[in-house]
Amino acid sequence: MDITSHTHHISQQYNIELDDIRKHLSEMGGMAQRQVNDAIIALVDADITKAEQVVRADKTVNSMEVSIDEECIRILARRQPAASDLRLVIAVTKAITDLERIGDEASKIARQAIAMSSEGLAPRGYVEVRHIGGLVSRMLQDSLDAFARLDIEMAENVVQMDRTVDLEYGTAMRELVTFMMEDPRSITRVLNIMWSLRALERIGDHARNLAQYVIYLVKGEDVRHTDLDK
Repeated sequence: MDITSHTHHISQQYNIELDDIRKHLSEMGGMAQRQVNDAIIALVDADITKAEQVVRADKTVNSMEVSIDEECIRILARRQPAASDLRLVIAVTKAITDLERIGDEASKIARQAIAMSSEGLAPRGYVEVRHIGGLVSRMLQDSLDAFARLDIEMAENVVQMDRTVDLEYGTAMRELVTFMMEDPRSITRVLNIMWSLRALERIGDHARNLAQYVIYLVKGEDVRHTDLDK
């Protein structure tokens, strides 16, 4: 089911306004996705130019959040939407907050990459960054696709993937702590990797939130604090 067929109204202008917030959400999601992917590359490849691009892009993501939020407020004030339209507007306002925070986390990773350019590369942790980064990038892409298609099954898979990310993150952190205990000289540099892994784990949490908004949008059920099996 494509989100563009969610609801149609007699008022063509109302249809345009609803289509616009969907389109602008997708554009913001694409920008956040690029930030995450570029931040991972910047850290793993020590690409300072790309890291600086990620940091600069955060201002664009922030301004997109403000703009879309204003659009949603105007729809609420002028149209007084009900039922599925109201759920759409609410879901979009929540989703843009998570996307803005994803941008913040990507910027944190990029700043770690910049810091490490002067401190030196860490002796451990890049394999974990690449692996967990790949998982959360896929989660984000799938959650955005699920939102665009109103795909419940894809959204549920994203929520399930968050469990995997949490397990992988916990394992990676334990291994890195052990490594630092064995080689105290590495502590500063490995800590940079650990902070980056923490940012990736948080990005996974926000991607999971996006998927849960899809379930709310389609079913009208808030599943944020519901056991996944239920």
